[in-house]
Amino acid sequence: MARIRIPSTIVIIFVTVQTGFLLFMYARYSSFMPQSEEKPSQVHVLILSSWRSGSSFVGQLFSQHPSVFYLMEPAWHVWVTMYQNSAKVLHMAVRDLVRSVFLCDMSVFDAYMPWKRNLSDLFQWAASRALCSAPACDSFQRTDITSELACKTLCGRYPFSKVEEACKTYSHIVIKEVRFFDLKVLYPLLTDPSLNLKIIHLVRDPRAVVKSREQSVKALARDNGIVLSTNGTKVEDSKYKVMQEVCRSHVQIYETATLKPPNFLKDRYLMVRFEDLVRDPLSEISEMYKFADLSLTPRLKSWIYNITHGQGPGKKKEAFKITSRDAVSVSQAWRNILSFQKVKKIQEVCKGAINILGYQLVDSEKEQRDLTLDLVLPRRQNQFSWSSFNPKH
Repeated sequence: MARIRIPSTIVIIFVTVQTGFLLFMYARYSSFMPQSEEKPSQVHVLILSSWRSGSSFVGQLFSQHPSVFYLMEPAWHVWVTMYQNSAKVLHMAVRDLVRSVFLCDMSVFDAYMPWKRNLSDLFQWAASRALCSAPACDSFQRTDITSELACKTLCGRYPFSKVEEACKTYSHIVIKEVRFFDLKVLYPLLTDPSLNLKIIHLVRDPRAVVKSREQSVKALARDNGIVLSTNGTKVEDSKYKVMQEVCRSHVQIYETATLKPPNFLKDRYLMVRFEDLVRDPLSEISEMYKFADLSLTPRLKSWIYNITHGQGPGKKKEAFKITSRDAVSVSQAWRNILSFQKVKKIQEVCKGAINILGYQLVDSEKEQRDLTLDLVLPRRQNQFSWSSFNPKH
């Protein structure tokens, strides 16, 4: 039987025409499909910061709100499990975990906690008021202001499944993380249609951060090694190499969000300075709540006043606790405690961040100790405006 040979060019043309026809039909069909532009029912807020910058305090401002499901640094589990990797390598795993938590899918923790779990297996679980009240725990009401100590005593043995169950009952999911060093890593979350993500970028004077870090040197040593890519070796950061990376990341995040940002960041990024927060708590918190579509309740107002108007500057044993302190004194404590030689070194490695974020350098020990000299410069409110931003340029 004779075989008919078809030239390859004809085959290519045929395949091309067929592919074009299929694409045309798909496009035509898709045009009749309903296009959903509705945002997800839940609001997702990421408090983006670094260690010892007041982020635990800001986290509590959200955690105690009755509409908020809050988790404090869930990506701790990623870093503990994969500690021999660098922060950059772990970015994707951290991002995937954060996305799953935002979607109330807690099966993501199976990779990091394969055993049968209780609430107490989750890092800093008791810092979450949502995990200390119904439906996660029957001991407290949603409108209660909870304490970590009471929560640990009463709620730790509840099953881990309560985390996901509780998460699904809240209108706002808030996560505090210190393990992102690049805003662009978060772009897939910002463009994900299943998320309604807003980012609060919390910063603090690097000199105050160093003073606070010195209260918790051993606790930060493993994380320091991951930041500096030491293959699991712990680092105490006496030469401020970690601080240099932290400062560099804050500059990168702020500049990415404010200098020719992508259009999908519109109304979804807010930079907050810790110093502004402790000087005028209710005003700053009201702004953060408005940004996150939350309202300040009378009970929260009273609690916020008490938590920021304590008697003391904060003790070393309280380094990782939220206690009632004189918040303004805490923010200025570095000026009396750090030596001028240390301050000069910090200013050398973090000069860019100090300038860009709105802090004043000191040129002498006299300036450092003079508390009448305000080193927190007025915020440049008009530095960036979305109304003047044209994404085409």
